[in-house]
Amino acid sequence: MRTDSAGDTKPWTTEDGRTVSLQVALLKHVYILPWGQFLYAEGTGDEVKVAFATHDVVVKGGGLVSLLNDLAGQRVSLLREPTRGDKFVAGGGPRIVEVSVQKAD
Repeated sequence: MRTDSAGDTKPWTTEDGRTVSLQVALLKHVYILPWGQFLYAEGTGDEVKVAFATHDVVVKGGGLVSLLNDLAGQRVSLLREPTRGDKFVAGGGPRIVEVSVQKAD
């Protein structure tokens, strides 16, 4: 986890510069998606969709606008699906409650 300029802890991992790939760690499966296949990201503070050539990643939670900013810079290196206990952690910053990956249409 990293901390943004406002001091909030982000529930995703970012690097200072662009990364080569995005690792999506689900509870029972891990995907490595190269940023070279990144098409676009869209969403709101509650849901973000990240489209790659082969897969779509959907992140649900709250305060996810900063995730969109990090995705735009291709700085996100790890998105982790929260465990059951992590979904209910209270806090004022961004939070992820669900991450899913599907093959692109």
